[in-house]
Amino acid sequence: MTAWWRRLAARERRVLVAGGALAAGLLAWALIWDPLAVQRSRLDAEVRQAEADLAWMREAVPRLLARRAQGTGAGLDRAGRSLPALADASLREHGLGAHLRRLEPLGEGRVSLSFEGVGFDPWITWLEGFAPRHGIRVEELVVDRATGPGMVDARVVLVDGRSGG
Repeated sequence: MTAWWRRLAARERRVLVAGGALAAGLLAWALIWDPLAVQRSRLDAEVRQAEADLAWMREAVPRLLARRAQGTGAGLDRAGRSLPALADASLREHGLGAHLRRLEPLGEGRVSLSFEGVGFDPWITWLEGFAPRHGIRVEELVVDRATGPGMVDARVVLVDGRSGG
């Protein structure tokens, strides 16, 4: 290799050194600098999004604290129905009553609901709407895969937020 290098003219050696330096610079840019710049841009965007989320959360805290101070179920109309009756009626309204296998009152302001072969999406949509709308919180939730795509067996314990349970 050194013999080959010595046989080259000085001009050829300069061209090879300049080409090698250029190739090394391009490789360094392509393998090091550019990926780092792309990653930094992505991380900058994530930071901006996280800062926006934090600002929204800080704005939401006073509203949430005010709602908590009023009581979870403040101002909610249940037409005098108990938690088991309210849950049963709501499930039937949403077409989920056929999947309810057991509705068990667990004492004042608590109820356990067991479901078999219920579609996860409609069931979780019902739960997400039902609980906050009626001042109820989920105390326990167990979901297992059932036969069929998107089907689950589930058990949920609901607590009436108005009863302080």
